[in-house]
Amino acid sequence: MDTVNTLLDEVRACRLCAAHLPLGPRPVLQLGAAAPILIAAQAPGRKVHGSGVPFDDASGERLRDWLGVTREQFYDPACFAIVPMGLCYPGKGRSGDLPPRPECAPRWRAPLLQSLQRLQLTLVIGRYALAYHLPQEREGLTAAVRRWPAHWPHTVPLPHPSPRNNGWLAHHPWFEQELLPRLRGRVAQVLGDAG
Repeated sequence: MDTVNTLLDEVRACRLCAAHLPLGPRPVLQLGAAAPILIAAQAPGRKVHGSGVPFDDASGERLRDWLGVTREQFYDPACFAIVPMGLCYPGKGRSGDLPPRPECAPRWRAPLLQSLQRLQLTLVIGRYALAYHLPQEREGLTAAVRRWPAHWPHTVPLPHPSPRNNGWLAHHPWFEQELLPRLRGRVAQVLGDAG
């Protein structure tokens, strides 16, 4: 645990890309060495930057519903590690937030993921996380999510739970009909095994 705390102190002191961050550095993540589930996401949004709590927004509400977990379970670092590809809010682009800063993952991803000693399930959210965690999936996010059985039961690609993706969800009803029930069962199983 001391190793994780030391690593978290180092991450939170990071200023690697400070010059490029419109609101300044504020790494937002959750990490516990015993966490059996990793949420590999994109980067914090502006609201999450303000609160310092991962997925503390409408996306988080939807994600917790997808996983069938309570807020208390979700924010328990013994249950979930939440490590985005970019740890700080990257700023606003023309059609949403900018991509995660490219400096972040090469510096921090390997040591953060190596600290997870009991990892059983990785939830890969969004295309930047997909490129890192499932580089063999080159046909895009929708195709990767559709092929979720190929990665089951250790890795599950997911679309971003943002309300901006309501159209995607409406056009892909199989996601909620086929994948989500299996995902909820797998999450419950992993958390039960870990408890």
